[in-house]
Amino acid sequence: MSTDKRRKHSAPVVDGINKSASRAMLRAVGFTDEDFRKPQIGIASTWSNLTPCNMHIDGLAREAAKGADGAGGKSLIFNTITISDGIANGTEGMKYSLVSREVIADSIETVAGCEGFDGLVAIGGCDKNMPGCMMGLARLNRPSVFVYGGTIMPGDNHTDIISVFEAVGAHARGNMELIEVKQIEETAIPGPGSCGGMYTANTMASAIEAMGMSLPGSSAQNAVSDSKLADCEAAGAAVLKLLEADIKPSDIMTRAAFENAITVVIALGGSTNAVLHLLGMASTVGVELSLDDFVHIGKQVPVLADLRPSGHYMMSELVAIGGIQPLMKMLLERGLLHGDCLTVTGKTLAENLASVEPYPENQKIIHAFDNPIKADSHLRILYGNLAPEGSVAKITGKEGTHFSGRARVFHSEEEAQERILDGTVVAGDVLVIRYEGPKGGPGMREMLSPTSAIMGKGLGSDVALITDGRFSGGSHGFVVGHITPEAAVGGPIALVEDGDTITIDAVNNSIVLEISDEEMEKRRNAWTPPEPRFTRGVLAKYARVVSSASTGAVTDLP
Repeated sequence: MSTDKRRKHSAPVVDGINKSASRAMLRAVGFTDEDFRKPQIGIASTWSNLTPCNMHIDGLAREAAKGADGAGGKSLIFNTITISDGIANGTEGMKYSLVSREVIADSIETVAGCEGFDGLVAIGGCDKNMPGCMMGLARLNRPSVFVYGGTIMPGDNHTDIISVFEAVGAHARGNMELIEVKQIEETAIPGPGSCGGMYTANTMASAIEAMGMSLPGSSAQNAVSDSKLADCEAAGAAVLKLLEADIKPSDIMTRAAFENAITVVIALGGSTNAVLHLLGMASTVGVELSLDDFVHIGKQVPVLADLRPSGHYMMSELVAIGGIQPLMKMLLERGLLHGDCLTVTGKTLAENLASVEPYPENQKIIHAFDNPIKADSHLRILYGNLAPEGSVAKITGKEGTHFSGRARVFHSEEEAQERILDGTVVAGDVLVIRYEGPKGGPGMREMLSPTSAIMGKGLGSDVALITDGRFSGGSHGFVVGHITPEAAVGGPIALVEDGDTITIDAVNNSIVLEISDEEMEKRRNAWTPPEPRFTRGVLAKYARVVSSASTGAVTDLP
């Protein structure tokens, strides 16, 4: 058996006369005698031609493999799945989206655990496959680097996927002709890469880099660029250095590293999905993290980035002025980041940032601390009799900070979407979309279609939307999701009736159903749980084991 400590996992698979059959199989896929003496590096690729986010990742995986081989390892590329939120949104298929995060984590753990890889590179390019990759790496806890597939370029007239969703609402309002919608549809997605604003993909890529699990700069590169190819090759080589130093994800994904990730997400004005995914990733690696941590950190950190969906600029424009590294240096110098956190470079965060140049003086994307977009976090954790275990709102201030209106209750996303587009929903309504939580959906669908329809109809300042489901990173408006407990387990959101008054206060962080405790109890006693919509297959399995959104909606809690 090998004495090379870097081969802790591969040696039992390929060393010795008893493993002759294993070696025979591997010779067929290209191994030589010399390769059996090298650390094996698994390259987890999320390539698929299902979606522009991942259509180029096969090439990136080969670059990562080249880097690992060049540094003295033996790479093996394997695939895991991906789905497309942008394609599935507004359909039953979206129920599988959050489920795919768990499938991806399971598959990476399964392949690497079976094959005995000593280290890993995981390459993700869309909302769920990034946290899914990270959860898989955390479970395995072997030297690993995450690589982001990169952002898409803007479409014609500065458009992106959200432009298309909102064009549908504008057409329903009568403000856009069908031919105009089609023109946006045809040009908004010009090629490979993840959705172009500070939506969930770019948010999670930034969070992972801030956490130290990606090489510096990985989160802010265009999908089709020499810098992204170089990032992938460097990541493959970096795993060999991590093996030499025995640096594992658990050494990097510490409590302080998660606090750094939260800080950067807030400064960037990132997606509410970051709350769900960071909670899930923390749970997987054994770090205690709760909704209240977002509250505590949010009081200290301003929103500085003028990025879509609530702002003006796209990720490619942030890439052009230096990405997130100068922003992280600003936060570090302000005392808002933990500079002593270890990263996949083998250096601390502060060491990585030491030579980073500031943003150009004339740039308008990242604001100064004395001129923030918002003085504190846009991610508001709301509690109250409607969400006793918490809920998550994305309030930039442009929507206002208070909303009180009459409930208009829907039992599915589709029902709400129809009533928005046909004019049933009017100013002063609080749309309640329930039975869309992790168990109730199942799968906790994103409400991108309804929120986009609201904006397109010109109701963004006049209605609110609350749900036990969640929102796309592209959603904006006065919206509150992740309401827990969810309706399917008898949470208070299941007890709301049409015409009830609901008051949302994003200053005092409260969400209240304006009925008496006695009335609430009366309704609770009369409530009966719905029959499960799925009794077999992956959605049924997911519904049986998934945890609350307030704990990350994970499926492997002990």
